[in-house]
Amino acid sequence: MASAAGEAPPGPCRGEIGLQFWVEVLQLVPGLLAPAVLLGVALGVGAALLLCFYVIGPLLQNKKDDSQRLLESFHSDVRGHLDENVPLPRKKKTETQMSEEEMGNESSLNSNITAFALKAKVVYPINQKFRPLADGSSNPSLHENPKQAILPNQIMETSTSSSLGSLSHGDKEDCSSSTTIHSATSDDRFQDRAFLKVTCFPEVLTCESFDVKLCLYSLLLKELLLLDTELRREKQVVFIQVLRTYLFDFYHKKKITEDLYQKIILTQETDLEELQKQLTSRLLSTEMSGARNSDYQTLEDLERKEREYSEHIIDNMEAFWKQADKAEQFLLNQSNCSSAKRGKIMMNLTERMIAVEGLLSQSQDLQAMDIQERIFNWELMVKMIDFLKTRIQEQSKCRLDAVAGILDQLTVKSNLSLSQKEELLTGLHKAFWEQVAHYNNECVQQGKDLIMKLLACRTRKIRELKQAQKDEQGDLLSKAQKIGELDEFLKACHEMLEKQRQTLYDLEEEDDCQSTEAVAELHQELCSGTSHALEELVQELFLQTLPTKTGLSLRECELLKEECQENLILQLEKWDSCRQKQWKLFQEQLQQERQLWTKEYALSAVMQKHLSEKHEKIIQGVLRRIGGLSEESAKYIFRKHRLLLCSVLRRLAVRNVAMATLTHMKMSQKKSLLQELREQHTLQKSSSHCQDEHQWQLQNAMESHILEEEEKLEEETQQTRLEFHQQLVAEIQEALQLVQQHMEQVIGQALLQHARQEAAKQSSEDGEDFKERLIEAAVESVYVTSNGVNRLVQCYYQQIEKIMDGHENRKLQQLKSFQAERTENNRLRKKQEENEQTLKEKRNQGTLNTSSAVHQRMLLQQQKFLAQFDVQQQFRLDSLKQKILVLHHLETQLENQLKQAEQDFITELAALARVPLTVRKQPLNRSVQSGKSLKTKRKNSYSWGKEDSGDFNEK
Repeated sequence: MASAAGEAPPGPCRGEIGLQFWVEVLQLVPGLLAPAVLLGVALGVGAALLLCFYVIGPLLQNKKDDSQRLLESFHSDVRGHLDENVPLPRKKKTETQMSEEEMGNESSLNSNITAFALKAKVVYPINQKFRPLADGSSNPSLHENPKQAILPNQIMETSTSSSLGSLSHGDKEDCSSSTTIHSATSDDRFQDRAFLKVTCFPEVLTCESFDVKLCLYSLLLKELLLLDTELRREKQVVFIQVLRTYLFDFYHKKKITEDLYQKIILTQETDLEELQKQLTSRLLSTEMSGARNSDYQTLEDLERKEREYSEHIIDNMEAFWKQADKAEQFLLNQSNCSSAKRGKIMMNLTERMIAVEGLLSQSQDLQAMDIQERIFNWELMVKMIDFLKTRIQEQSKCRLDAVAGILDQLTVKSNLSLSQKEELLTGLHKAFWEQVAHYNNECVQQGKDLIMKLLACRTRKIRELKQAQKDEQGDLLSKAQKIGELDEFLKACHEMLEKQRQTLYDLEEEDDCQSTEAVAELHQELCSGTSHALEELVQELFLQTLPTKTGLSLRECELLKEECQENLILQLEKWDSCRQKQWKLFQEQLQQERQLWTKEYALSAVMQKHLSEKHEKIIQGVLRRIGGLSEESAKYIFRKHRLLLCSVLRRLAVRNVAMATLTHMKMSQKKSLLQELREQHTLQKSSSHCQDEHQWQLQNAMESHILEEEEKLEEETQQTRLEFHQQLVAEIQEALQLVQQHMEQVIGQALLQHARQEAAKQSSEDGEDFKERLIEAAVESVYVTSNGVNRLVQCYYQQIEKIMDGHENRKLQQLKSFQAERTENNRLRKKQEENEQTLKEKRNQGTLNTSSAVHQRMLLQQQKFLAQFDVQQQFRLDSLKQKILVLHHLETQLENQLKQAEQDFITELAALARVPLTVRKQPLNRSVQSGKSLKTKRKNSYSWGKEDSGDFNEK
């Protein structure tokens, strides 16, 4: 080449270079011909291998992957049709499982699908749910149905804020950065989500799986409301019976007539029925208010209704208190009894109603826990039916997987072409889908028809039972009772009503089990028929279609069918194993919920005890401060307050359970999603025994993610429960305010009655009759002159003036002395507090850290102010008590002096009129007597209050 270039003519520009080949170069060399041929053959074989590996191989793999995609698509189609009315969070689990199965080959699959779409000359997006066929065309998947109308129980959302989607990512970073199950938007949508109204458990068996939890909790609220209604009616029945017993005793002793007896009973029964009608009307109005759809309800509507229910029931309770007081006063007015007898009757009525409240409270606590246990049993029944619903779906998937495996073998052996295999799978896919769709439709339709028949029979049984129980109540209540036998009668009446409620409960529970068994038998029957139809389709494929398509003999196809059946059995065994693990996890979840509810009931009991002790101490303090009341009156007030407090606390206990139920309802969606995460993680962990490093990292990431979601769920649950607790505290304050107002009236009536008794007693002591006779005798006496009377009156007025002046001087001196003593005591007390505080600060100064010094000082200062406030309040209270005692002593002294002056005036007037003075008992030193009486009454009031408080705590 260099020599040839050198032969070219030179030029200033080397723009052209001429290449000349000698003839000798092109001559053939016979010795090199054989190696050249061998080299060409080797290059051709290599090119063919590379072509098969890089071009034909991906196409075959694409066909195989596409077949697998078809099987998975069928699985999602069947599941999607089964849950076509179920909101998106329920379907998310299926998509997550698919994404986990595709995790390993996602990138290669997308590239293969893209290459196939380009070859088929169609636009085929990777994530689009379109399936390319063998002829190069594209068709939507069979499960792509036209857009349906949104049902009332569906959420208008295209995605759920959940952590389930994060599990389809391939690395830990994706898991940690994915969306979680905690979202304010999702909470708002869930709050507005409508779910079916149910009146009894069998209706839940036809509900969608995602609505089951909400429906069951709504049944719990309904059962609590019915329980509260039954106990309220029992209380009213018992009150009427107690009233009837006392009236019958008065009638038996001829204190009232028979007509009056019947009139009083009829009036009280009519008034209580009117109260119940008013409450029923208000509850019905609340039930119908805000109902956009009579068959569906939202969580927000349910929360509002429960709040209004509580308000109406508290108002009805207050009205019952007033009605009971009115009936008691009317009873006492008609009895014409002495004051002591009237007080004894009022105390006996109150004591018996307190005993009734105790029985009702115990019954309410036990039955509330029984209702909660029924909810757990219902959840187990519903879960069993849900497993039966999905059985045919899983069988269809396993059958199609087994058939696809056999067809893949035939394709590898070249007995079937790729297009033939695709065509067979497509036809079988469509036939299976139609069978599953028919099965689902029949389950829904026949299930509803069966439930309607069972509910009609259930309604008839309950109606007959209630009529028999009503007759039994009438026989017991129609018998007149004696007062001595009243306690035994009340206990027998409560036991009868309790037994009737338990009988009704047993009937409903038995009917629930029978309904569940009937629905289960229906699903098994339909599942058996559908399974037989699927088996016939598979048999038709192997014994009729394959022999014509593949040219295999009938015996060979039968062997293939047997192999397919064996594969099917293995896959069904795996599925049964997964179901058993899911059932175990579900039972563990129910056990955890039982523990939570046990804790709720324990906290409710502690709250009731705290409120009871606190407010009994308050009423004891009020009675000690009032003073002056007799021991019987003070004890009656204390017992009356306990009766009202028991009624309020029993009602608020039901309200507390309802609020806990609403909390669980608001958290049910997130709990369900978290439970699905746990199930999926447990199944994946048990299915993969040998894990590589990448799978191990994914498992650890999922475990960390689940723990994080559990912590967030616990925080949100506590926050929601705190919000409901604050609402409960507000309702408790309102109810206790009603108790306080009612007790103010009771105390006012007791003080008024006490004042009347004291006035009557004082009038009898003053001898008004003798004064009237003395005035008549002085007017008629000839010895009494005007000058003599004027002189006596003038002396009497002068003595009165001296007495009043002396009283004012003594009062002023006592108040000055008391004020000086109080000022000195206050100065000494402040000085002592300052010294104690200085010593305390010195002791705490060395223990305070620099970082927490400010916070600790603030806490100490706060405690100091609170302690000073309590001490000042107690000091002022003690000072007022001392002041009252001093004023009371001066008032008693003044009263004695005035009476002595009056007695002297009467004596002189009688002597002037020559009227013999009747020897009367001189008034005692009321200063000593009243002081001792006041101390004795306060001591007695404190003693019985303390004893009753101990008795109540024991109860």
